[in-house]
This record gives sequence, C-alpha cells and structure tokens, in this order.
Amino acid sequence: MFIEVFIVAILVAIPLLYSGTVSTKKFLDEENGYLLFLKEKDYDFYVAAKYGESVNPNKLLVARLKNAFYGTLIFFAFMISNLSFINVLLVLLIGVMIFKMPYLSLKSYYKKYMHQIDLMLPYYLKNLEILCQNYTVPVAIARSIESAPDVFKPGLRQMIAKIDAGDSSIQPYMDFATTYPVRDSMRMMRLLYRLGLGAQENKYKQLLIFSKSVSSLQNKAREVKYKNRLDTMERKTMIMLVVTGGGTMVILLLSMLMLFGM
Repeated sequence: MFIEVFIVAILVAIPLLYSGTVSTKKFLDEENGYLLFLKEKDYDFYVAAKYGESVNPNKLLVARLKNAFYGTLIFFAFMISNLSFINVLLVLLIGVMIFKMPYLSLKSYYKKYMHQIDLMLPYYLKNLEILCQNYTVPVAIARSIESAPDVFKPGLRQMIAKIDAGDSSIQPYMDFATTYPVRDSMRMMRLLYRLGLGAQENKYKQLLIFSKSVSSLQNKAREVKYKNRLDTMERKTMIMLVVTGGGTMVILLLSMLMLFGM
C-alpha cells in the first residue's frame, strides 16, 4: 500500500516540477522561502554567536532542509521493500533529527561559549564607559556596536532598536542581559540604565559607580584567566608525570622480565 502511494506521489510530483507549477526555489528561497517558518526563534542569534554576522542564517537553514530531505530519501529507499506505518514514522523521525542536529550543535556551542562571553563582557563595558563620558548612554551604545565583539552585536542592535522605538523603560537593557546571562550582566545593565536616567549634574557620580563595577568585573575576569591557565598547566604537568611514571614502570618491568628470562 505504501509503495503504491509513494510511486503515485512521484508520478504526480515529476510533471509539476518539470512544468514549473511547483517550484523548489519558492520553497528554498533564502529570503522569502515557504519553509523559513521552520527556522527556530533563536537560530539567527546562535549562528551569529558562532560564525559572526557575515554568515547568512537563512542559507544555513536551506542547507539543513536539503540535508534532511536527502537523508529522508536515502533511509526511505532502504526501507521501501518493507514499508509499514511504523517504518514511515521512523524515517520521518530520522529526517527531523537530521534537520535539528545542526541547531542543537549550535546551541551546545553557545552554552560552552558562554564562559568566553563572560570574559569578554567586562572589556566591552570598559569601552562603553569611555564613550559614556562624552555621549548619552543610547548614543554611546550605538557607537560601541562597530567595535564590540561579534557575539554582542545582535543583542546591542536589538537594544538600540527598542530604545529608538520609544521604549524608555529598563526592559531593553534587561533583554540584553537575558540574552547574555553571564556573571553580573543583570546588575551591570541596571547600572547602565540608571546612568542613562541620571541628570547631567549626577552623571559623574553614576559614571564613577559604573566604572568601579566594570573594574571589579575586569579583575574577576583576569583572576578567571589566570586560574584557567594554572589549571591547564596543572593538567599538562599531571599528564606528563603520569606518562613519565608509566613509561618508567614499563621499562623497569621489561628489564626485570629480561633479567629473569636470562
């Protein structure tokens, strides 16, 4: 039954594709494709976090769709001689897994990358602090985007877009902190929001508080870097000692065996 349905579907699809009635380009177009709704809500962000803004996430999505389609066809061809409802569901599940695997890989990469983001944030905030001395907070943020690490740029652009749209609440700042949930990001965004609210005569005081907090974060980041280096050195030292000790034991054992063998 399933084989007959499959053959009929192929016979119907071929003339439709050949005549142009159904165009694969409309489905796989990188800008207005019908299948772009399958893109995960946070997919663009994860792509930018790993590859930067030079990579088009829609292009990667189209590649995922093609791989999932071809993978489904291959597994379907293997099972065509023993088709059943369960096997069809299994093939479809495999296709979904092939489609989702790159997204899950990017998500996993981002979680591992959060540690690096945690170390980059204080240095970005230091640059922002310098700009805030001469500009208002929204203008300083907008000017900082070009020199900011690539991973922060999507979040910063979203923040500025919300502020320019008239949102004068703390929410755009909190959304940025939620996007990058690293150490003290919430507190630093609150301080940045208060700095933007402060009157000109109180700006110096607020800026001093912000500056001290940024310096404290930088010190913590340096401590983490030094600790990571020490941990790496300790691991390498232990590996070297284990390898050296194991090699020595093997040589002694071989020497004893050769001695007793003689």
